[in-house]
Amino acid sequence: MQVVCAITVREDGKVLVCRRGEGKSLAGLWEFPGGKIEAEESPPQALIREMREELAIEIEVLHPRPAVDWTYGAISLRLLPYVCRIVSGTPLALEHAEWRWCDGAEFAALEWAPADVPIWHSYLLENGA
Repeated sequence: MQVVCAITVREDGKVLVCRRGEGKSLAGLWEFPGGKIEAEESPPQALIREMREELAIEIEVLHPRPAVDWTYGAISLRLLPYVCRIVSGTPLALEHAEWRWCDGAEFAALEWAPADVPIWHSYLLENGA
């Protein structure tokens, strides 16, 4: 299964992260928002759609980051992260329990969905966030 996620960065370098809602797999854990790629979509198109659906924001997809292959029990996925920026709107937690802007020091204090951990580690190493 291929899944996209957004590393949405604002001007001060903080990154948008979301906590998964109750009743969802990995409920309560933090993640980079995104979701499954539908058959007719490219990864950037899927990410734009997911951010509209989950957070009511319009984004610009800037560039890809290294993919992460992960297995949760019987489900294997390839997580495709992209660096993005908001072009309009203010995030609303439509499908998440909450969202926040984080810097590097704050990332480590959150309890993350396991597949997202290598993404933020790699991003922080390269960007000193």
